[in-house]
Amino acid sequence: MGMASPTTSRHLLLLLLWICAAASTAWAHGGGGDADADADAGAGDGDAKPDLRARGLVATKLWCLALVFAGTLAGGVSPYFMRWNEAFLALGTQFAGGVFLGTAMMHFLSDANETFADLVPSSAYPFAFMLACAGYVLTMLAECAISSVVARGRTAPAAAPASAGALEEGKLSSTNGNGSEQQAAEQEQDAHSTASMLRNASTLGDSILLIAALCFHSVFEGIAIGVAETKADAWKALWTISLHKVFAAVAMGIALLRMLPNRPLLSCFAYAFAFAVSSPIGVGIGIVIDATAQGAVADWIFAVSMGLATGIFVYVSVNHLLAKGYKPQSPVAADTPLGRWLAVVLGVGVIAVVMIWDT
Repeated sequence: MGMASPTTSRHLLLLLLWICAAASTAWAHGGGGDADADADAGAGDGDAKPDLRARGLVATKLWCLALVFAGTLAGGVSPYFMRWNEAFLALGTQFAGGVFLGTAMMHFLSDANETFADLVPSSAYPFAFMLACAGYVLTMLAECAISSVVARGRTAPAAAPASAGALEEGKLSSTNGNGSEQQAAEQEQDAHSTASMLRNASTLGDSILLIAALCFHSVFEGIAIGVAETKADAWKALWTISLHKVFAAVAMGIALLRMLPNRPLLSCFAYAFAFAVSSPIGVGIGIVIDATAQGAVADWIFAVSMGLATGIFVYVSVNHLLAKGYKPQSPVAADTPLGRWLAVVLGVGVIAVVMIWDT
């Protein structure tokens, strides 16, 4: 117990420094982006439409793609080499949930609503809010579909151990006393082998479900970076998504190590790579969308993407990060309802402060 205190303090200090660095980066990029936008507006005769094909903007998005991939891959592989502090992961996941919730409600939803107001000024229909609800329920539907497929795969081999056990029981009852010990030993060995195979099949299904669920909405999270209209928006989306993905990657790596404790490093790397590459795929999709669309079409794509991303971010925040979060193996003193609430409030508060300079 005495050894855990310095480790906890060190990780909490690291988290605090990370928060300050991320907030100051978003602040700086947000201010610079507004200044650039004002300059572009003055040079463009009042038309402040950004050039979505600008080399600098595309280069920024490619940097975001590389950084989110490297950070997620490192986080996913790290549990194989080091032991993470449980309190840091538990409260950090709640903090990431607050960041996600604040980003969805104060950044994505407001941008989508403002863009729809410019596109259809004569309509009072809440397009942005409708798309946010659609993104939420579509994400829920996708996870339900994945869960049903995995559950159906589990029920198929479930009858095998019962029939095998009945067969072995009949075989034992028909043997004489001289061979009973040998038959019992064989039965024990067969039962152990069958249980091991079933356990591996079950944990493989859990692993596939975990990776598929995480990768699905990670692609759409990456699109939020890819369709960003300015460098400032891209950087802010990057640190928001990276914050969530690094914690999620570490938690995923720990969960997979618990389910498959003897898996090799190559398997660990494969799972982490699958999760890490999902957001960059979304970034690439967003870049392609921006490269092939301009004007009103690009505005519609941006508004629809931001509306759907709002629902996806809210779903991830509420159903994955806040409701489930990270479950420590042993009780942690800092992992209390008040501690989790304070971590969420801190995450939302960081976004609320950053958004002061995003007007």
